[in-house]
Amino acid sequence: RRSSDLSHQRTILDLMIGGACGLLLLCIFVFRSYKQKKAAVKELAEMNKTITLQKEEGEKDKKRSDELLLNILPTETAEELKNYGKAAPRQYKMVTVLFTDFKGFTKIGEKLTPEQLVFELDHCFRHFDEIMSRYGIEKIKTIGDAYMCAGGIPIRNRSNPVDVILAALEVIDFIENWKREKTVKGKETWEIRVGIHTGPVVAGIVGSKKFAYDIWGDTVNTASR
Repeated sequence: RRSSDLSHQRTILDLMIGGACGLLLLCIFVFRSYKQKKAAVKELAEMNKTITLQKEEGEKDKKRSDELLLNILPTETAEELKNYGKAAPRQYKMVTVLFTDFKGFTKIGEKLTPEQLVFELDHCFRHFDEIMSRYGIEKIKTIGDAYMCAGGIPIRNRSNPVDVILAALEVIDFIENWKREKTVKGKETWEIRVGIHTGPVVAGIVGSKKFAYDIWGDTVNTASR
């Protein structure tokens, strides 16, 4: 009987040890599963964070690209170019073109360093840009010391002759004030010339690299002369 009791006790002990080992293995399995799950959740969170950052960076890049495009082209032309990869030329019956340049600019350039020359032009053209923006006039381009813009494009209107003339008067006033400031400082002044003409033009973009919005027609030629 004693032998039977000992055998029974050993069986119980073996079962307890087996149960403890099984429980230990289960705990180890659960712990490892928990760690793996936690690592997977962390990895997923990092991936989501990376994707979010990439998306935000992509949106920032797109915004910068759009802003740059809108700084080069009129809004409707830029949208058409983005959507279709090209922009159709448009005809306008009444556009007022404005040209300005500086008299004797070549001789002026000979007396200034390249840095000074660019600084002076930038000073003038920034003010011109601000004036044109207030009157809703589209800046077309600058060519050396020449500044070209037009009213009545890309949005058609009937007020463009008046808008452009008022803007031109402000440009002249700005240059006259600037000349007075330069005279007081004993610096050489610049004389501006202005050409304006109203009539039909064709507007659009040409080329596939470094494209720019431009206008063509006798109206442009007359204003430039």
